[in-house]
Amino acid sequence: MTQNSPSSATKSTLLAGLAALGGVILASSCCLPLLPFLFGAGAAGSSLLLVRLRPFLMAASVISVAFGFYQAWRAKKCHCRPSVLSTILLWFSLAVVLVFLLFPQAIANLLANILAG
Repeated sequence: MTQNSPSSATKSTLLAGLAALGGVILASSCCLPLLPFLFGAGAAGSSLLLVRLRPFLMAASVISVAFGFYQAWRAKKCHCRPSVLSTILLWFSLAVVLVFLLFPQAIANLLANILAG
């Protein structure tokens, strides 16, 4: 007979504890909708951070699209033809970045209406 090593005993204890916590959370979800509250708190916290980072993220998006067009221009200059998929993806990303940059409130209202049902 082999004895269990201390690391395997620790792992099984950890898994048992996590299983017990998961069971308690799932069991209480019928009476107390805990998961939606946790999701709401997490979304509120992350949106607070992302609102502060929005100008930097939009600038990074514009720079990334500009870099993509620069790479495509350089590829044509070197007589390399970019793939059709990369060209479509580049133009699609430009359209998405422009829409989100020029109409942020309209996009937010559209997403709110879609998610509200």
